[in-house]
Amino acid sequence: MDSPELATPPAREPFAYAVIRVVPRVERGECLNVGVVLFCRSRRFLAARMAPDWRRLLALSPRLDVPAVERRLDLIARVCAGDLAAAPMARWPQAERFGWVVAPASTIVQPGPVHAGLTLDPAATLDRLVASMVLSEGQTDSAR
Repeated sequence: MDSPELATPPAREPFAYAVIRVVPRVERGECLNVGVVLFCRSRRFLAARMAPDWRRLLALSPRLDVPAVERRLDLIARVCAGDLAAAPMARWPQAERFGWVVAPASTIVQPGPVHAGLTLDPAATLDRLVASMVLSEGQTDSAR
């Protein structure tokens, strides 16, 4: 009688992520989560997904420079994607690009603290984090 082989479950891999926030008026300390950056070294995955709720941001600060914030969010996403036309740091290895993104570099667009976890699928985990940490009720993720 043949013995059944035990299936090995897929390995969960470590990842790090940070929420990207917009702080329209630093002196007030109010912020709104607008995106997530996720890095999984073992899967060679680095991506950023942005889904700003402009209505809420403009409610916090009606004079917010929306084009400047859009440019910064786009730059973060393009550097994570390795878009060589975006900036020189897009050429860096993924770990260094992630370090650049999560380092404080702007008074309006700021990374939150870096957190860690385990994942089977980094892209699905990024989707879940955006849904739970960024999207407002009723807001759809149109920034994919």
